[in-house]
This record gives sequence, C-alpha cells and structure tokens, in this order.
Amino acid sequence: MATSPSPSPAEAYAASRRRAKHPQLTRFSAESAFEFDDFQIRGCEALEEGHGVLVCAPTGAGKTVVGEFAVHLALAEGRKCFYTTPIKALSNQKYADLVERYGNDAVGLLTGDTSINGNAQVVVMTTEVLRNMLYAGSSAIPELGYVVMDEVHYLADRFRGAVWEEVILHLPGHVRVVGLSATVSNAEEFGEWLVEVRGDTTVVVDEHRPVPLWQHMLVGNQLLDLFAGQNEADPGEQLRINPTLLRKTDDMGRFAPNFRGPRGGRRGGPPRGPRFRPPSRVDVVERLDHAGLLPAIVFIFSRAGCDAAVAQCVRSGLRLNGPDQVEEIRRIVDERTAELPEGDLGVLGYWEWREALERGFAGHHAGLLPAFKETVEELFVRGLVKVVFATETLALGINMPARTVVLERLVKYNGEAHVDLTPGEYTQLTGRAGRRGIDIEGHAVVAWQPGVDPKAVAGLASTRTYPLRSSFRPGYNMAVNLVAQVGADAARDLLEQSFAQFQADRSVVGTARRIERNKEALKGYTAAISGDFEQMLEYVELRAQISAREKILSRQNTSSRRAETAQSLEKLRKGDVIPVPAGRRAGLAVVVDPGLDPIREPRPVVVTEDRWSGPLSVADFPAPVEALGRIKLPKHLELRSPKTR
Repeated sequence: MATSPSPSPAEAYAASRRRAKHPQLTRFSAESAFEFDDFQIRGCEALEEGHGVLVCAPTGAGKTVVGEFAVHLALAEGRKCFYTTPIKALSNQKYADLVERYGNDAVGLLTGDTSINGNAQVVVMTTEVLRNMLYAGSSAIPELGYVVMDEVHYLADRFRGAVWEEVILHLPGHVRVVGLSATVSNAEEFGEWLVEVRGDTTVVVDEHRPVPLWQHMLVGNQLLDLFAGQNEADPGEQLRINPTLLRKTDDMGRFAPNFRGPRGGRRGGPPRGPRFRPPSRVDVVERLDHAGLLPAIVFIFSRAGCDAAVAQCVRSGLRLNGPDQVEEIRRIVDERTAELPEGDLGVLGYWEWREALERGFAGHHAGLLPAFKETVEELFVRGLVKVVFATETLALGINMPARTVVLERLVKYNGEAHVDLTPGEYTQLTGRAGRRGIDIEGHAVVAWQPGVDPKAVAGLASTRTYPLRSSFRPGYNMAVNLVAQVGADAARDLLEQSFAQFQADRSVVGTARRIERNKEALKGYTAAISGDFEQMLEYVELRAQISAREKILSRQNTSSRRAETAQSLEKLRKGDVIPVPAGRRAGLAVVVDPGLDPIREPRPVVVTEDRWSGPLSVADFPAPVEALGRIKLPKHLELRSPKTR
C-alpha cells in the first residue's frame, strides 16, 4: 500500500503558521472525520479573519462545511448564529445534524409550523422566518453574529427569491453573512454586490466535482451512454454524443405515434409498427438493480406521481431487501412513529407506507407527514431504502445522495405552466448522484420518450453557464413594511441597493456604450453620403414604407388563413378522424362533437390517441384541416369514462 510522501520542512512550517493564524479552524477541522478541500479551507479562513463569505461549489462538494464553521465560531465567541434554508425539510435535517453535534440546549428550530428552543444560541430557520424577524425588530438581532444562507442562489426564484435579497439588505452591518450556492457563472458579479451592500466579502468558487458524474439515457430497457468515450481515462476531453444512442432513438422514434419525436411516422396517416410504450417504473428499478446502480433517486415532478410510483412497485411484488434488512427497517420505523396515535395509522396510510419501506422503496415529497419523511431520509442514508421517488425539493441540499439519479421527464410545472428544465435545474437534480467517500462515480439517467432529443439532453448536461438573475420585485407588503420601519426616503434608498438594481445599472452602462458606438457609426454614414443626404433620406423612407406594407400583408394572410381554418372546422362531423399537427395534443383524433356555434368559431370536441378528451380551437391548426376517414361512434358517449375514451 502506497504512503503519501512526508511534507518538506518548508511545507511543515507553512502549515504550522496557518494553524497558528486560524486556531478555531484548527480545532474545527480536528473534529472532522475527513480532510477539508482547498475551497473549504479558504472559505473558513476568510470567515475567521472577519470577512463575509460567498461559497459557490457543485452540489455534493461539501460547501456546508463553511456554514457549519460559522456555527462553531458563534458558539466559541458567545454570539448567536441563524442558519437559514429555503425549505422546511432542509431546516429539519440541518437542525437534527446540529443537535447531534452540539446538543439540544444550544440549537433551536423555527419554521412555519414548528418552534423548538427559539432563544437558543444557534437557530435553524426558513429564510422567510428571518425576514419576518427583521421586519418585527426582534430582540435577538442585536446579539446576532453570523447568518448562514444555504442555497442562496434561490434568490433567482420568481416567487420567493426576493426574500433572500430583503434579508441581505436588512441585516445589521455587524452580522457576517455566509452564502452557500451551487455553481453560478456570475459569482464575481454577485460577490461585488455583496461587497457594495454588506462590506468586505470573500468569494470562493470551486467547479470540481469530487465524484465524477456519467450521463446516460434509458431507451426502452437499454441503458446507453449519452456521450461517446465518457468513461475513458480522460473524462475532461471534448465530448460528443454517442452515435449508437442517436441511431437507437431515431429507430424508436419511428414506432412512436404520429407527430411525436424526431423524424416520427408518416404525417397524416396511421403510425407504422406498434405504438411505443415506455418501460414501467418497476422495469426501470429492476434495470438499475441489475446494473448495480442502486441506491437511486427517481425524480417525478408531482406528489401524486411519486405516490403512484410507490403503489406500482408494491403491486408488482418487487422486493429489494432481505430478511435482516426488513427487521432493521421495522425497528427504526417503530422508533420513529411510536408517538403516532394507533387510531390514526389507517387514515395516514401507515401500513402501505411501511410495506413499501420493508420492500426497499419509498416516496419523498412535501405532502408526507414529517415523521414519515424523516424516516425515509434516515433509512435511505443507511442503505435500507434502495429507491426513492421524489419531487424536486429533494435536490435542495437535503443530505440524501445516491449512486444514481433518474429523470422521468425534462418538463416540470412552475406554478403557472409546464416548462422545460433549465441547465441549472438539471445540474441541481443530477448533482445528488455520487456519494462522496462511498462511490467512485455517480450516474445520471434520463428516460427517453418520443420527443426527447439526445442533443437537447446533451446540451443540458454539458452547459456550465448558470447566471444568477435577481427576481427582486418590490410588492405592497414589502413597501408597507419598509415605510413603516424606516420611512419613505430610507425605503427608497434601500430598494436602490437591491441586486436587481445593481444588475440593471450595469445593463444601463452597457446600453449607454452601445448608444455612443451607434452615434459614432451615424457620424461616419453622414460623412460618407456627404452631398447625397436628401437621396439617402428618400431611400430610408421608401424602406420604411415597404416594411409597413409587408406587415399589413402578413396580417391579412394570417387573418385569411384563420378564416379558412375556421371554415374547415365547420365541415367536420361526428366520427371524423383528423390529424392534429402540433402541440401537446399532436397525433390522430376522432371528433365526438363538432362544437358548432352561430356566434363564435367552432370548437370541436375530440378524443386523441392518448385518451385525452376536450375541445380544440383554430389555434391548434396552422392550416385548414381535412378528415382522413370516419369511424362509427355509439349514440351516447360518456367521455368521463376512461374505458369509453
């Protein structure tokens, strides 16, 4: 067994000087079970030297070490430390971790529905709780020495992100802020803003993933590498998409329904060959188990979907645990749920939940009872639960790393509409793969289905640019609180210090520079045309007239095409089979009600190939539609019945 070389006298002397300069870090690191990485050391040293710190590092790299060092410093100095997180589940887990390390008396928890030892020296809380304390003028604020803001990149969230900026702006100047963020490409810009509003702040950026991540796609029951040669000796080489994967998805796309997937079946006719059916969740789990890729987290972007996946696995008879593991699970479950009333267990779905745990799989989402959710987390960390079907909240820093992460879809609901995942969200989700100190590599798997292009997946997986954009939008509640607390003038000054204003000011500078360049260009044009200035003006006016005429004709063509499409819809009759060329309902559909209206455009009610039923409009057809054929329908249709559809 090879041994590491002994340090030279110069290196030993430098290490001794560093330990003497940072005594608290020396004590803190001595209590750790692992050796700190360079970025962790730099962040902790800056904090002990009295600076604020922004740490940007990949998911799973260990940036929380710097936040925990802030807790250590607060306890050593006799000051308070608030540890803020974006979600209750993360607050609960961090509270449990700190209690295990420092004891119940030193640590408290404040979330929307839980209050434990709120006057403790270290309090874990959601960011909204701290914002409310600042507005209310809490008596704990003057004693505050450190605030850790975990997942601080959450300030880009369109619904809640403003809360992070409010906290950063309202905290007193003596409080040192520790921001922990996933890797963002404009960390320096964010750090400059922190320096502007908080004073001296050190930015520590590390882009190295301690556990390499390999990307795959599951096509049918076949697991294929996303990139060719990604498992070779040099994973940092220029990656190219696996040609075998491209051929496979192209072939599979031919069997998908019409208008689905790249280069799908014939347009306007029935699909050639059998209809594509994705592998069931049970098949996916068994495929991962066979490949040695468990434990795994399967991200499903809905609570109902997570519960349905667990139910499917139970019904299938799938078992991932042996008798000894089942006994251990029963013991832990009994301990964790001992306080639940016997009469409530049936209502809570306890027995079904317990059976799934014993078999080795579980769901994890915000709708679970806290006792259930914490039990799942503990069993997964212990390796007793092999598969967790989870919503994206699990990606927000909860300590549940797995060997493999599976994404069923690359689309999620953002509260208003179904939108594609961004590269940053994809990286955050797949970053759960690879357990430091356990796995030598992690695996990310995207399940292929018609319409999923491997090139798009490769784009998500290879993008390393995630700019942080402020979502700060002053609302009525914020304005009233600010004016009541500091007055109108001070409130305006405070809003002008926001990260949103900081970025806007920078963009204004860029716009002003472009205006100056354009003015210089215009001067050059003026000099070039010299005496032909009148002729130049005539030419510009003629171009403007042509452009205006083209727009009018375009509007007329659109209006004419819409009228033709509406006329074609009026001709449809019950039983007509029509092609829907694009959109979520693309494919073949049968008309069950022509939906004629004497006043408005027709809205035929249809049933599509995937058993969806509902009205279509002119907007669903870019061109007039013609019936491909006709089928006989029963007189009375009950469209609410899945069997009928």
